[in-house]
Amino acid sequence: MNPSPLTKPAGKRYTYEWYVVLICMLAYIFSFIDRQVLALMIEPIKRDLHLTDTQFSLLHGFAFSLFYAVMGMPIAYLADRFARPRIIASGIALWSVATAACGMSQNFAHMFISRMSVGVGEAALSPGAYSMLADLFPKSKLGCAVGVYSLGSFIGGGIAFLVGGYVIALLKHASVFTLPLLGEVRAWQITFFIVGLPGLLIALLFKLTVHDPARKGLAQDGAGRVRRVSMADSVRFIASHRKTFFCHYLGFSFYAMTLYCLMSWSPAFYMRRFGLTPVEAGYTLGTVMLVANTAGVFCGGWLSDRLLRRGHADAPMRAAFIGAACMFVPAIAFAQTASLNASLAWLVAAMFFASFPLATSAAAMQSLAPNQMRAQISAMLLLVSNLIGLGLGTTAVALITDKVFGSPLAVGQSMTIIDAIATALAVVLLFRGCRHYRASLEREALESRVTAEASDIAVSDGREINPADVSKAF
Repeated sequence: MNPSPLTKPAGKRYTYEWYVVLICMLAYIFSFIDRQVLALMIEPIKRDLHLTDTQFSLLHGFAFSLFYAVMGMPIAYLADRFARPRIIASGIALWSVATAACGMSQNFAHMFISRMSVGVGEAALSPGAYSMLADLFPKSKLGCAVGVYSLGSFIGGGIAFLVGGYVIALLKHASVFTLPLLGEVRAWQITFFIVGLPGLLIALLFKLTVHDPARKGLAQDGAGRVRRVSMADSVRFIASHRKTFFCHYLGFSFYAMTLYCLMSWSPAFYMRRFGLTPVEAGYTLGTVMLVANTAGVFCGGWLSDRLLRRGHADAPMRAAFIGAACMFVPAIAFAQTASLNASLAWLVAAMFFASFPLATSAAAMQSLAPNQMRAQISAMLLLVSNLIGLGLGTTAVALITDKVFGSPLAVGQSMTIIDAIATALAVVLLFRGCRHYRASLEREALESRVTAEASDIAVSDGREINPADVSKAF
């Protein structure tokens, strides 16, 4: 039985609920450590596996994002019907083992399969976590809760750079090691073992201590019974709010494209442009992410909640639009300055504003969608944003660097082109999306009232109504 009641007395502390947020955040930290540590080790992996920038981008972006996105849908379908903690714990265990398997890769194909498996495992976390948080917290606190959970992405990314830099420094005097059963391995391979295997402990802790919360906001049929919702129903719901979802999904996807370009290619940019060593890049960028990105996630969630309390129904979309508009100049300027310190200052500002949508994108969808669809609709967002932001964005930078400029030293110019285009599109789409999002919220509220009134009348008359008939009226 769920230890958390559906309603809370005024002023009561959400102790267990915040524990769930923190352990979800801990899992998110490990997920980003496992996915991001690859970026810091670009040069030794390229050398040992004989890769181009484009092949490396496929490992870092496409292999992960494709299966993270595609597997997100069926896993989210399960999360909308079965115990979410069990599904999440299984995903944590899978991606942890897959990360360690990256350290055993001997060629491009081995690494591609391992990165694909990391994506499959991580697909279980966010849709289920977003759905649980929406059941644990009221709307007035949801933005902050999702924001705290989302801190894990950049704490994990920062730790990945710091740990990666530390391990590289620790093992820099020995290029090859001999391990039992595995034989000879290199320093970058040991790094994957170190960051991957501890995740198994998080999976066990999650399974033993987190309970599936009772579901709130369930869609009902005409007789007041909980209605079973299929994936087709979720698609129809999105189609009925197509303008809102078009602006939301694409707006946040292009926002994510800028963020992933910054996270994925900044290490290579600073090593190639300013001559930083992998250790220096790891420590520097790890600190930037721990400070700027975590502050940005928290401020994005805080701003969304504040705007909501001030009466702005479109608060999550509005907060994201503000962040995207403020990100435009820093995201371009950091790669165009000749000074390392000035570049890092611009990067701090860009990373801060680039982190806003991690809280606001999820809060917007959880507030609009019925409970039975929340995980699936979140998974669809992750599907689009990862294919566009991580898969297309990071690969586009590599293709422009390899095919247009023909020099690895031009990676900063490639980042500038992609960041400028992606950020501009995000600003326009999120601005337009605010109006459509408000209209969707009003429509859903009206439809819920009409359905409830019709249900009361139908019950008193001894008959049932079809909720689809009500929907057609809108």
